[in-house]
Amino acid sequence: MIIVMTSNASDEAIARVSAEIERMGSRPHLSRGKFRTVIGAMGEEGKIDESHIASLDGVEKVMPIMKPYKLASREFHEEDSVVMVGGGKTPQVPIGGSHAACIAGPCAVENEQMLRRIAGHVRDGGATILRGGVYKPRTSPYSFQGLGLQALKWMRETGDDLGMPICVEVMDTRQVADMEPFVDMFQIGARNMQNFDLLREVGKTTKPVLLKRGLAATVKDWLLSAEYVLSQGNKGVVLCERGIKTFEDSIRYTMDISSIPVARQWSHLPIIVDPSHAAGKRDLVGSLALAGMAAGAHGIIVEVHYNPAEAQCDGPQALLPEMFNELMGQLRQIAAVTKKEFAEIGEAVSA
Repeated sequence: MIIVMTSNASDEAIARVSAEIERMGSRPHLSRGKFRTVIGAMGEEGKIDESHIASLDGVEKVMPIMKPYKLASREFHEEDSVVMVGGGKTPQVPIGGSHAACIAGPCAVENEQMLRRIAGHVRDGGATILRGGVYKPRTSPYSFQGLGLQALKWMRETGDDLGMPICVEVMDTRQVADMEPFVDMFQIGARNMQNFDLLREVGKTTKPVLLKRGLAATVKDWLLSAEYVLSQGNKGVVLCERGIKTFEDSIRYTMDISSIPVARQWSHLPIIVDPSHAAGKRDLVGSLALAGMAAGAHGIIVEVHYNPAEAQCDGPQALLPEMFNELMGQLRQIAAVTKKEFAEIGEAVSA
């Protein structure tokens, strides 16, 4: 259920309601809006004495949350959430609301020189967050699996030098503690969208989480996976539509454009698109990226490589630097129409 506080409710009244929720065996989750605070009571149904909570000072009304994804729902948090990525040696990049972001880089980090060259290209082209795989979930066990922690250190150093926060995929609960000091944003891949132990583990961290939609997941399934992260106290979840499996075989996956307005209607969480994995072919990436932005996405995550023919992973879908530059110019125009703006390096510092 949610407890809507009056617009003039004091901090003491909010703390008292939270304490009563805990006493009754549930967990309070606060959502502070422009005009009032909403408290979500998360736990087993029937434990909360609604009449008692409604009688407390500062409480305007007590309402059930009808959606199974409580914290991710607009019932709990009506306004769009803005997730901040980065800080420390890099600027903070906002994603959500009127803020759009581009996350770009190689599919996999192959060596330090290659990483730095591509990172420089994407930064100059307009990306504000650097992506790069250090652990790679591959269909075949004989495919390139990534270089692990050494590649992660290269990512951190490159991001710091260029002023770009870094987004890196985590595959296993055992990797979270080792990766947390280095990353600015954890990525949960499509195959791990329902790895609930991993979702709980990243939910215990303070780092934002990019949650990709599973290959056969409904929007409801996707939001319930986000709920696992949110339920652990981590409010920084960004959804990512990356294509689902359908009967269509002309592209790698089918990008579900409809999921963007649906997710935005049902949830306050920001959403971006991954046209690289949906298309599987670089000449289709731009069209899917533009379609995603036009449908209301808050940005893209895209793969770029200066020599895709020699890439260790997903070369056919990687954009060449000049293609990336052209796409960013087009995306800025679409963003303006949808009342969003891409931040530039050096100005992505506040929401």
